Amino acid sequence: MNFESINIWCWLIPILVGVLCSVFGYLLGKGGNTAIDLSSELNFLKDQNAKLEADLASCNKKIKDKNSEVVPSKISFDKNAAKAAFGKNIKPDDLKVVEGIGPKIEGLFHNYDIKTWKALSNTSVRKCQEVLDSGGDRYKVHDPASWPMQAKMCYEGKWKELHKWQEEHKHGKL
Repeated sequence: MNFESINIWCWLIPILVGVLCSVFGYLLGKGGNTAIDLSSELNFLKDQNAKLEADLASCNKKIKDKNSEVVPSKISFDKNAAKAAFGKNIKPDDLKVVEGIGPKIEGLFHNYDIKTWKALSNTSVRKCQEVLDSGGDRYKVHDPASWPMQAKMCYEGKWKELHKWQEEHKHGKL
């Protein structure tokens, strides 16, 4: 073996590899500079987005119109129907009709300006629990999960359904 020729190859091979890599890198980099025109696709997607937004607005308007048609602004209280279902006189917006609400809990709701069946039916269960918590530890045993639903039945005058529900679910628990 000739050690003088090996020494030349140790220098020649890395230089040759470096030159080849530089040439390939230049050629690959030069080919990547061509810009792709995506403006037509962008315009298509913008048009499609505008159509979808218009459809969404139309659907929201239909839902709003349906909701305004379905629920009248004021439902009258029929004391005779309430008396027929419960067998006793019911006063308008008496929160004690709701299973689980007594005079003291009704007072707590009045403190939070929740004085009608409609107001209670629009109250979240979390807010009902907050009202109970404001009364202290003695109200922890109460479960307000069904109270907004029962209040909605009262507000809508569904006395038979409410009475049946209360008979099936003693203590107002779901």
